[in-house]
Amino acid sequence: MYRKKLLDLLLQQPMSIRDIAELMEMPMRDVASDIEHLSKSLKRTEFILMIEPAQCQKCKFTFRKNKIRKPGKCPRCHATWIREPVLHVTHR
Repeated sequence: MYRKKLLDLLLQQPMSIRDIAELMEMPMRDVASDIEHLSKSLKRTEFILMIEPAQCQKCKFTFRKNKIRKPGKCPRCHATWIREPVLHVTHR
């Protein structure tokens, strides 16, 4: 039932893993694991998980799209001021 609720949340509005963890009152690592499982499950449905990648706020370096967790620091400028990846689900 939890993953169905997670799907409904991400259909309504884009959210980061931190936002979801706070809303569901769960640890971020559990939410990340559930997101990864949901992503695999959605391949057999009419939905698709879209990831707006993390980005360094200092030098604007954009991280890989498949990374759903916030990186610790930028590989280019070594800043830690990084915008979290944002996830949302849309119809194919």
